[in-house]
Amino acid sequence: MGKKIWISTLAFSIALFAGCEAGGDEDAAADFPEGPVELIVPYDAGGGTDAVARALADATEEHLGESIGVVNTTGGGGAVGFTEGATAAPDGQTVTLVTVELVTLPHMGLADVSHEDFKAIGQMNFDPPAVTVPADAPYDTLEEFIDYAEENPGEIQMGNSGSGSIWHLAASAIEQETGVEFEHVPFDGAAPAVTSLLGGHIDAVPVSPAEVLPQVEGEELKTLAVMDEERAEVFPEVPTFEEEGFSGADGVGPWRGVVVPEDTPDEVASVLEEAFMAGAEEPEFQEFMEDNGLGMTITDGESFGQMMGESYDFYGELISDLGLE
Repeated sequence: MGKKIWISTLAFSIALFAGCEAGGDEDAAADFPEGPVELIVPYDAGGGTDAVARALADATEEHLGESIGVVNTTGGGGAVGFTEGATAAPDGQTVTLVTVELVTLPHMGLADVSHEDFKAIGQMNFDPPAVTVPADAPYDTLEEFIDYAEENPGEIQMGNSGSGSIWHLAASAIEQETGVEFEHVPFDGAAPAVTSLLGGHIDAVPVSPAEVLPQVEGEELKTLAVMDEERAEVFPEVPTFEEEGFSGADGVGPWRGVVVPEDTPDEVASVLEEAFMAGAEEPEFQEFMEDNGLGMTITDGESFGQMMGESYDFYGELISDLGLE
């Protein structure tokens, strides 16, 4: 009898503890947020990611019921901000706007955190690389461009935003998919690479549609194809790589989304997910993205988390193949 009483008491205690723990999470969600929420941006104020963060914060505040303050925490190509976001208190009061560098930097030994240190809230953006060349280039289609590169190995100078950057990885993915060889020319960002392309100093760039949109509209440059399964909204007449018969390079490119520390209670994360998803659907945010030529990709936390895992594996293999580990 004594043994049965002890087992029953133990079972009751475990159930009571579990109930209190679950109740604690529910209480945390009920009380959340407790004051303004901080949104860490791992890059400088005034840049593209910062602008997206501020537009998203403005659109989300009314749905969250609290103000969202953007804090720029820079350094290490994003690693400093990622680390601060991952090590913040897991109470939902600190969220981080992460970019594709979260899954590339770890493979190059440039960051001690990755997507596994976070719980995904949602994705708001993806920009496929747009292979762009001078308007008077001797090729008008992706096929002609690839044929020229095959016939002239290493002759096409492909600008990027630095070794190991997303645009360098995009160009390298094209090489792997097609078997061609480029001369990779690094710049301190995509903007100077585009400027060099306009000046005739390089032959092509694989940057986001937004970064070449004014020059393409001004007929100074022409975009041959975008590396995605669907055409870019700002370039509806430009075919995709898949349409041109090259599908292996799809999915390469920068993305942005919101995350919280890994141990944040699911109930709190759900409140944030609902608010940020609603904010991303607000007309003013979508208008901001459209006006700036940025691709809208709105996915929930589960889908975003899965995508980050797939990106981590993809870039790990690519970076290893390039010897950039």
